[in-house]
Amino acid sequence: MPASTRHHRALAVFVHCLGILAAVPALPAAAPEAAAAPRPAAATPQPAESVPRPAAPTPRPTAPAPGPTAVTPPASVSPAPPAVAVAARLPVAASAEPTPPSAPPAVAPPSRVPLSAPPPPVTVAVASESSPTPRYRIHVRNVGNSPLDTTVRQELPSGSSPTAISGGGRSSRSGGSTAEVTWRLRLPAHSTTTLGTALTAVAPGQPLTAPACAFTSDGTRPYDCATATWQAAPAPAAKVTEAPPWRRYPVLLAGLGVLLLLSALVAWVWRRRRGRRVTAAALAANGTPDGARGTIYPRPATPGPRRRRRTPPVWLLVGAAVVVLAGVIGTAGWTATRQVSSIDTQKQPTSGAWMGTGVSGPVGVPLRESAFEFTVYRMTCGPADAASGTGTAPAAGGRRCQATVGVRNVTGTQQPWHGQLQRAYLPGGRWVSTDEPETRAANLGRDVFANPVAAGSRVVLPLVFTVDGRDPPQQLELRSGVFSAGVRVHMP
Repeated sequence: MPASTRHHRALAVFVHCLGILAAVPALPAAAPEAAAAPRPAAATPQPAESVPRPAAPTPRPTAPAPGPTAVTPPASVSPAPPAVAVAARLPVAASAEPTPPSAPPAVAPPSRVPLSAPPPPVTVAVASESSPTPRYRIHVRNVGNSPLDTTVRQELPSGSSPTAISGGGRSSRSGGSTAEVTWRLRLPAHSTTTLGTALTAVAPGQPLTAPACAFTSDGTRPYDCATATWQAAPAPAAKVTEAPPWRRYPVLLAGLGVLLLLSALVAWVWRRRRGRRVTAAALAANGTPDGARGTIYPRPATPGPRRRRRTPPVWLLVGAAVVVLAGVIGTAGWTATRQVSSIDTQKQPTSGAWMGTGVSGPVGVPLRESAFEFTVYRMTCGPADAASGTGTAPAAGGRRCQATVGVRNVTGTQQPWHGQLQRAYLPGGRWVSTDEPETRAANLGRDVFANPVAAGSRVVLPLVFTVDGRDPPQQLELRSGVFSAGVRVHMP
């Protein structure tokens, strides 16, 4: 083989190896790090025209001409730049591939917003005066920036009547059950109006509670409520001294029993000593009628009559037993009477699973249970078969009774409550729960039971009960939870 042909063929093999090495990074099995690494600029192959080629020796004419096909470096080196470009673009294509969507994050259930009513535009404060007769002062304040029309109602205790009313007020009947005093006021912005009433006392010294509420101009929705209890001036307490011991019945009975026992004992001792003296005198006479002395010789003993042992008489034993029994019975009766009189008959027993202590009271008195402090300010019942606020009429013979209730959360956390646990008791022991659609309509479409009551907050809202018959409810039972002892409010 000629030397020129050997050189050309070796050069062709070398160039083909370079092409294979340049195409290796573009293979799929190549590592992504190697494919992603950029090549230095000096190693980038240039086009064939810019590469200087050394002059090849002229081949002989007799030899075959494989040179043009085997010694063309541009044809074999030119495919390298596209391979390098493909290898450089591989990381971009890999990063552009869409990744599968991940699982959506867990969404926490929405928490219920606590029920905390905004500050009312009208506030009410009630105070009682220290006077011989019940007198009250009602302070109504408009905290808004615009004038407001309001209706103020004061509920009067059962059995009392007004003797004096401040200007503009009039006495009427609320629902035909109890008396009330009503004022219709026009309150300027940031102003305070003071109202006053004087009532007749139901009984001397009996406390009287008279709550008052400020309503909207139509008298349906309450702005705010307050209450106050009048107490009679305390009389100087008389010093109670206990009776001396000799004037107490148990002590007298015990002394009488001891005296009778001592008398019986003295009588028995005296009779026994007297019998002994008689026996000694008989023995001293030695059995002779004349009392002469006997001889020195002993005489045969004559059997004497057998004497029975003396015992206390039956009447003495029976009398002593009767006295002791009477003393025991008297002492036991006196002790039991003292213990029974100290028992509070108004306290309702609570035990088992109940939480807190059940309390009861009249209208206008704050009553506290385990979580809430309830205050019923007013209770009115409309006529039977009257149209309701939702546009539907109640069942035949039924009517709507609306109670204005204040609820204060006395705990440090928000507390839920439920409409089915608030009950109105009718005569005969029957009861009905809160009419939730009517209650929502009375609260302008707001569901007051949907959200818990915020910690430490107080809300005043109407609760509606649909009752059958013509008798109003006698009691309201309000509670915060199923296991709460709850409170009971007696209707006048």
